[in-house]
Amino acid sequence: MPELRKDPIIGRWVIISTERAKRPKDFKTRIKEPPERDCPFCEGKEDCTPPEIFAIRDNNSEKNKPGWKVRVVPSIAPLLRIEGDLDPRGRGLYDILNGVGAHEVIIETPQHIYNIADLEPEQIFLILTAYKERLVDLENDPRLRYVLIYKNYGYLAGAGKIKHARSNLIASPIIPKRVKEELVGARRYFEYHDRCIFCDMIRQESEQKKRLVYENEGFFCFCPFASRFPFEVWVLPKNHSCDFQKCNEEELKLCAQAIKEVFLRLKISLNDPPYNFVLHTAPYRRKRPGYWRTILHDYHWHIEITPRLTRVAGFEWGTGFYICPTPPEEAAKVLREIENA
Repeated sequence: MPELRKDPIIGRWVIISTERAKRPKDFKTRIKEPPERDCPFCEGKEDCTPPEIFAIRDNNSEKNKPGWKVRVVPSIAPLLRIEGDLDPRGRGLYDILNGVGAHEVIIETPQHIYNIADLEPEQIFLILTAYKERLVDLENDPRLRYVLIYKNYGYLAGAGKIKHARSNLIASPIIPKRVKEELVGARRYFEYHDRCIFCDMIRQESEQKKRLVYENEGFFCFCPFASRFPFEVWVLPKNHSCDFQKCNEEELKLCAQAIKEVFLRLKISLNDPPYNFVLHTAPYRRKRPGYWRTILHDYHWHIEITPRLTRVAGFEWGTGFYICPTPPEEAAKVLREIENA
């Protein structure tokens, strides 16, 4: 029988449709993708992108020249622009701001490699280091309140025609609704229990191990109880922290190892599926009396990975429910048991 499951953080309900249950071989993620364009992100093509904002380079290598390991450049089609003032205003009952923010592309490797699953943990560590450095730098801009880092892999996941591993960073003057729902849910739980809901999830999942995918000394990876999508995986630090940018070097190395394991298991079990990857961290704390009273204790940064194996249709849009045809317990078992990951 199908189950209705409630997300303990934001209160969203999902339908675990056991009568439509699907195993990995039942998902067909291969479609005819558009032909790949000439890649401007490979080493030696630095003049094909805007000038770099940040880079991790070999010693003595010149800016905007070969010799880099991770490179960050402005988007050539930015959703938000760094120039200008917010100029908040109203139009009748509608609120308007100028489209001020930042849109950056994090080029994850100088080699023409597409899937992060095919990178070594050492390279993933450098990518995470670039994330951290950009979050720290953008905090200096008082117009910005939130930074979202995300990856689209594969045409079905919204990726473009260039098959080179990269992430996008968008900094905005507002906190996204999806993140705000997490912040509100986490604060409400803390006010009632005096504990972090994410830490409690780790404790319970660690005891039950039914939805565990992988863990190491610093990180816990599992399929959420109320998964929106089949084979959805969350990666959480075991040590409580609300800010990704506060991670030290050892924590970033353990995170890189966990990410490598999860993506490799997804690639092997689901025949290299398209996916989306998002990093949820706490907002920048601007001076608003009482607003961030408990965020250091109640919120917990994390990564959400969602393979794009199903389509969102009319029922989902009309109700806010998601339909997941693979129970997270079964998905976690498949991923956990992958050999040679």
